[in-house]
Amino acid sequence: MNLALDERLMDMAVAQARRSAGTTMPNPAVGCIIADRSGQVIARGRTQAGGRPHAEIMAIEAAGARAKGATAYVSLEPCAHHGKTPPCADALIAAGIARVVSAIEDPDPRVKGGGHARLRAAGIAVSVGVRERDAFEVNAGFFSRIMKGRPLLTLKIASSLDGMIATHAGESQWITGEGARAAGHLLRARADAILIGSGTAIADNPDLTCRLPGMEGHSPIRIIADGRLRLPLTSKLVRTAKTVPTMVLTRGDGAEARLEAYVESGVEIVKVPLAPSGLMDMAAAMAILGQDYLFSHVLVEGGARLSSTLMQAGLIDRIAWFRAARLIGGDGRPSLASLGTRSLANTPRFRLITSRQVGEDVLETFEAAS
Repeated sequence: MNLALDERLMDMAVAQARRSAGTTMPNPAVGCIIADRSGQVIARGRTQAGGRPHAEIMAIEAAGARAKGATAYVSLEPCAHHGKTPPCADALIAAGIARVVSAIEDPDPRVKGGGHARLRAAGIAVSVGVRERDAFEVNAGFFSRIMKGRPLLTLKIASSLDGMIATHAGESQWITGEGARAAGHLLRARADAILIGSGTAIADNPDLTCRLPGMEGHSPIRIIADGRLRLPLTSKLVRTAKTVPTMVLTRGDGAEARLEAYVESGVEIVKVPLAPSGLMDMAAAMAILGQDYLFSHVLVEGGARLSSTLMQAGLIDRIAWFRAARLIGGDGRPSLASLGTRSLANTPRFRLITSRQVGEDVLETFEAAS
């Protein structure tokens, strides 16, 4: 076994998986590289839009007879169960693959070691754990949905250096530059859904689509948290709901006539139970999105009140914070509403993962500290 070679080829498999991120719901995004004994790449594959065919099948079909005796590098354990497609472990066995290098075990109870066990039982050498962290990052949302029962939530903030998202008068376009806005659209393309509050929807009347050239078809499902059904039927989100899937999270006691008007416009209504506070229970809402709708990654784009509610509930897993090199001051509108914290010991804590220049701005990525 050549570890350096295994890592290089697994890097390629993970890169294939990244290309499919945001397009494979409800399945994870997986990459597969098939190489001969010398490490020469024979074929590449990645999970296709909608979750199938799987990466291994794509690579096996591309390799043909050359797969016999080769090594398959897979960014996630090959599946071992019959779903909408036969098990990928069986396909690897049938193709005559001699060795499988897997980055990480699949947490899905239907698989969870079963794919590796099936391969070993067929006499195939199996190595697990090569580039595990990188492979996990690609499918962090999938892991969250399987292990926590809810999607991974990434809070996107575009603010001034002092954390303001608008001036006192509400002017926010544009605090950050074109590079940051393009990077924000890429975040949308990689998410299953995008979530905003009704206040932001009313104030901004946004499209919430991915407008990167060539990636217009990668727009996520749009979700508006609107407990009181305030979203105007004339808003862009409602008027385009029949062409871009749109959902409204709301209380179960809304006026039926109002609900019917949304439904007739193409909006899907999701009724959310109430928390003891009398507001929508956002933890329950996220469980519904994960378990009933199979969303793995939701991008939260505010506003400040919704972001604060999710933060207080411990539901924000990541923050993608775009900072512009400008100051607005204390009379601006903050990125978060009150969190109700009285001491530093009780404040939500995050750790910095990456920091990079994006045009004139800086993008810092954080993850929740355990």
